[in-house]
Order: sequence, then structure tokens, then C-alpha cells
Amino acid sequence: MADADKDYTTWNLTPLFNSDDDPRIDDEKELILQNAYKFINKWKDRTDYLQEPVVLKEALDEYEEWDRKWGTSGDQGYYFGLRRSQEQDNAQLKAVTNKIKDMSIKIANDIQFFTIRLAKIPEDKQKEFLEYEPLSPYKHYLETLFAEARYILSEDEEKILNLVGPTSYSNWVRMVSEFMSKEEREVLDEDGRRAVKNFSEIQSLLSSRNKRVRDEAAKVFNAVLEKHSDSAEAEMNSILEFKKVNDNLRGIERPDFPRHLGDDIDSEVVDSMLDAVSSRFDLAHRFYELKAKLFKVPKLAYHERNVPYGEVEEKYSWEDAAGLVNKVFANLDYEFGKIFSELVDTGRFDVYPKKGKSGGAYCTSGSTKQPVYVLLNHTDKLKDVLTLAHEAGHAVNDYMVNRSQNELSAGTPLSTAEVASTFMEDFVFKELLKEADDGSRLVLMVDKLNDDISTIARQTAAYRFEQVLHTTFREKGYLSKENIGTLFRDKMNAYMGEFVEQSPGSENWWVYWGHFRRFFYVYSYANGLLISKSLQNSVKQDPVFINKVKVFLSAGSADSPKNIFKKMGIDITDRSFWNSGLDEIERLLVETEALARKLKKIS
Repeated sequence: MADADKDYTTWNLTPLFNSDDDPRIDDEKELILQNAYKFINKWKDRTDYLQEPVVLKEALDEYEEWDRKWGTSGDQGYYFGLRRSQEQDNAQLKAVTNKIKDMSIKIANDIQFFTIRLAKIPEDKQKEFLEYEPLSPYKHYLETLFAEARYILSEDEEKILNLVGPTSYSNWVRMVSEFMSKEEREVLDEDGRRAVKNFSEIQSLLSSRNKRVRDEAAKVFNAVLEKHSDSAEAEMNSILEFKKVNDNLRGIERPDFPRHLGDDIDSEVVDSMLDAVSSRFDLAHRFYELKAKLFKVPKLAYHERNVPYGEVEEKYSWEDAAGLVNKVFANLDYEFGKIFSELVDTGRFDVYPKKGKSGGAYCTSGSTKQPVYVLLNHTDKLKDVLTLAHEAGHAVNDYMVNRSQNELSAGTPLSTAEVASTFMEDFVFKELLKEADDGSRLVLMVDKLNDDISTIARQTAAYRFEQVLHTTFREKGYLSKENIGTLFRDKMNAYMGEFVEQSPGSENWWVYWGHFRRFFYVYSYANGLLISKSLQNSVKQDPVFINKVKVFLSAGSADSPKNIFKKMGIDITDRSFWNSGLDEIERLLVETEALARKLKKIS
């Protein structure tokens, strides 16, 4: 890795441009427009690519090259997007990105004829194209295009739905969200003083280590939800109706099918995962029983599920964190360590918090020819090590996809987007456990289980709520807030068990849960983490299995997840696959229970 005395903690953006005023930016803009309209003008009046496979191959080769080299915004769209993350309050950067966005939208609108017309060709012609061997590099791209086209309406019908979408869906969602975001209440702060806090700040106090603080925050939080529950009832019924009408017009019977189609995942795979997790909700029950015992209470209040247990004081500098992650990655596979070192040594991490910098953490990779970059806000805490491992996992995944796939087969579908990140994060977590004393180990293990249960069991319960919500709405035609609350509480109780109270007011927690407005999105959290756990289990049993993991990490969107895993000898429609991931969680739970007894924290 890099020398410690060199500054590798701020993004090196010179592979894109030397500065915000680089004269190459204007030159590139001309080339972006030139190359986009070169393609558009060549193909917009032609239909032979819709008839002849050899012509389609020529067209797709040119389309892929355009998308890879230029796209709708080139290097400048990527560069200034990254710069905005570094300086969010820079008005000049905002103005530049808005201009680039305008150019990008115009190009996207003008070039979309190509994929729209291709998607709508007759089925016999689709079959011919899919069987034409020279088109094999684009086979799955075409398969997904054709699959989605079956549910596309006429251009006029699609236009109408797009026009009524804001009034039937997005305006409702924004209204309720904005109502709550404007709420402010006086609550007890962490320092013991009374202070006025906004809704998101009140929400963060729900997991305070101070019981008085969290209990008062919960009381206020529930009051805000109750205040807006009538509006949320109207909102939810409106968007459920809009969804039902949309599905009926497209001939879609299963409410969650459009999500699966868009995420390139088979419904039978999602069903298998949901069934496996639901059948083992006892793991969540046992965890909350353990947590209640650790907190020495008969039951956890609903809002206390995520209260941290204990604290690890150890600090991890950036150098310490990067060194640890590099060691773990290299131990897993030499190539993982090599990629991570290259990313560190070439300035792909923006490490420390700065005024105006975007919060949180993310990994982004632009096109296959553009560098991978990672944004962090490292504060020397243990959680920052795991955040680095998580985002570096994404980075390794993107790096391997970008060098292996064409532009139309790059990227990772939502259904598997979190596999690489959680895979790497969990191996780093295990390394941290090795270095910790028993007291710190218990804190780390409880925290990890809390995250895993929230990601897998809770999100599965949330998905089950969505399923029954849509089904019941379609049977009854309207649901009162009490109806919705009963359905919600039933599904939450199913995964939480008897050691978590369904406290008064908790029946309204659907009111603020934004994911329920992004229909059936939540499965992806459980799906990605459980695939990761199952792969971890396989690597533990046979370290050579890491070579199959590398095949997956390089696959991108070249095939469906089901087929990618099938080629690896894994059937992800089989519940035993998902159970192997759940077994990983059970092993950690058993170990945590035993350690808590050893330390006499529970009897």
C-alpha cells in the first residue's frame, strides 16, 4: 500500500479532469453531443436493425461503444457529481451540474427510440435474435428488454400514466413526508436539557442509551405519527389504488412481480428466501430474549430494539483501518488485496469529514471505463472500519465487473447489489472479533446480530406486510388506518416474538416507513445479506470456493442472478441455500449467548 507520508485521503480526480476549469471539459461536451447525434442520426430512420440480426449486432456494438465512451454526460457528468459530494454548498458546482443534467436529459430523450423500438419487436423476431450467436454478448440485455416490453402499454397510454403519476402517487407521498419533516417538538436531549428537535432528530433519540431520553422521544414520535395518520391513510389508499390500476392495465396479477422484473430476479427465488426466513423467525425471538436479559428487563419496548449494548472505546485511524481491511481482503484472495491497495494508492478514497462534504458513505463507478471512487466520513471509530470494508467490497465488485463486462452488461441488479459489500464487511468483522477482549467481543457480537436481524428478519416481515396490505386492499377496496395498523402489528409481532412489546402507538410506525411507498423494495436487503452469508459459509467450509465467489463478483448483469449461481452449482430457488445463510446467524447467536453466560451477564 501507499507510503504513510503521502496524501491519499482525498480523491484524485485527474483521471477525469485536472480541475473544475480544465479546458478539456468544453472540448468533451462537443464530443459528447457529436457522438450521441452521430448514433441518433444514423439509426433513427432505419428499421433494418429490427429485422436483421447482423444489422442489430452492428447497431448494438455502436450503442455499447457510445454508452461506454460517452453516455449522456461523459466524464464531466461523473467528475462534477463527485465534486458536488465534496462541496455541497458550492453554488458554482451546482450550476454546472444542472447544465450537464439538461444536456443529459435531452440526449436520453432523443436516443431512447433505439431501445423502445427494439423492445417492441414481435416474439418470433426476439427468438431469432436471442439464438443468433454473434449477439451472445448482449443476450441477457436483450432478454431483460424483451421481458419488460411485454408489460409496456402503447405510447399514448404510457404518456397518460406518466402524466397522472404525480397526482396519483408522488404528490401524495411527498405530502405526508413533508408534513412530518416540518414537525418540531421539545424533548429531552442527550445532555439532559430540554431542546426543540425536528422529526429526524427525534427519531435518532429513540435508540439513546439514556432510558429517559429514548422513552420521551418515543412518546413524542408516536404523537407525530398519530397526528398524521389520517393523511397517511388517504395517501396509502391512493397509491395502492394507483398501483392496482397500473397492474390491471398491464395484465399483472401479482403485486410484487414488477419489482422482481425490474430487479432481474425470479419470483420463485424471492418466495424461497421469504419462506426460509419466515420459518426461522425464532432466531429473532431468541435474539430479543437475549437482549432483554442483557438490559435486565422482562421485555424490550418497541422503540428499544436498536438500543446499543455496551461500547467499544478502541480507536482506529485511517491507516489502521485500511491496513486491517487490506489484510483481510488479501487473506481471502490475493487479487482482492491487490485491488484494494491500488484503490488506496491511486487516491480513490475521500476519507475525512469536511465542511460542506456529503455525509454518510458510498461507492460509485460511473461507466466501465471510469475509475471507481469511494466517499467516507472516517472519524476513527470501530464502525468506520466496517463502513470502509462495506464500501470497499462494493468497490472490488465494481472493479471486477468493469474489467469483465461490456457496458450493457455492467452494473449489479438491486437483488444482489449488497452481496459483495456485506461479504467483505463480515470477514472484517470476524477479524475484529479476533483482536477484541471478551467484553468487547460481546458488544460487537450483539451489535452485529442486531444489524443482521434488522436486515433479514425485519425486512422480511415488512415485505410480508406489504403483500397482505396490497392483497387486502384489492379485496376490500379501502383500508382504514386501523385496518392498516392491525396488519402491520401482526407482521411485526410475528418476527419480534414475546420479548418485544407491541407498545401503544407502534401500530402507526408504517406511517413514516418510506420503503412501503417504494413497493416491495425491502426484500433486497434480506436477499443480498443472506446470499452473502451463504457464500461466507461455503468459503469457510472450502477456501477454494472463493474462486466461485470471484465468478459472481465479475458477472455484473451478464445473466440473471438465478443463472449466475446455477453456473456456480448453486440453486437459489432451494430453501437449503437460504438456510445455510441463516445457519451463519444462528452460529453467531449461539456463540453470543454462551459468551454472555461466561461473563455472567445473563443466567
